[in-house]
Amino acid sequence: MPNDTSPFYIGPPAMRARFLLEAAAGMAAHPKEPYREPELTLQTDGGGPPLRLCASSTLDGITRAVGGEVDLAFINPSSALTVAYRGKGSCFTQPQPVCAVTVLPSRDQCLFAVHGSTGLASIEDISRAKYPLKLGLRGRQDHLLHNMLDDIVAAAGFSLADMVAWGGEVRKAGHIPQSGTAKFEALAAGELTAIFDEGVHLWADAVTPAGLTALGLEDATLGRLAEMGYRRDWLTRDQFSTLPEDIPTLDFSGWPLFVRNFSDGDMVRRLCASLEARRV
Repeated sequence: MPNDTSPFYIGPPAMRARFLLEAAAGMAAHPKEPYREPELTLQTDGGGPPLRLCASSTLDGITRAVGGEVDLAFINPSSALTVAYRGKGSCFTQPQPVCAVTVLPSRDQCLFAVHGSTGLASIEDISRAKYPLKLGLRGRQDHLLHNMLDDIVAAAGFSLADMVAWGGEVRKAGHIPQSGTAKFEALAAGELTAIFDEGVHLWADAVTPAGLTALGLEDATLGRLAEMGYRRDWLTRDQFSTLPEDIPTLDFSGWPLFVRNFSDGDMVRRLCASLEARRV
């Protein structure tokens, strides 16, 4: 650990910053409060400019970092940063000047589950059958899941607007559809016929026992999505023993900490040195 002569000594300034970070994290995750993205402005000692930070699962983190409103930002999933850097998908018309500094590791995938009565075996089958799904999605309107799903179905040859035109509907409500939640039980009962979400460790093992089917993506669709910057992944039986087979899907892992690629280099170097000094 750094000593009191190190520029990264955990003295009063660092302790105050740590307190603020922990307080902000607690407020953002408080179960009785509406969900809020963590955001902080830290005044540096010595009269320098404040350090502005945010963390999000929305495009807001990328646009604010690129626009210079924040100095550092987290985003989830990490593939969203790749899509932005390449300027691909439904959200970007040109490459965005973003640069990853480090990644807070996490492990997650996407899951598209349908009621067994649909007879669907893949996401591409939705278009082939022009199936009018009643689709349940995350309630937060600007969550990156919605942007990702737009790209997934476009790569599979249709849009959510097409699905609605076939007689389907889209309902945005609730959070991760764990077994016992209103959204999951609505799917199991057939009131909904599909759910798309992440956080698979909380609900993937409940899918098959509830009479539901996890839909995979075909190789050509996965190839188009990989060109955008998304990463192929699998829902495996090693992870989720109740699945009848391994399911090809997209990765939803990682919280990269990133900056604009024309950010103050000294600030980034000090950030990296500070992270290294505190590495356990």
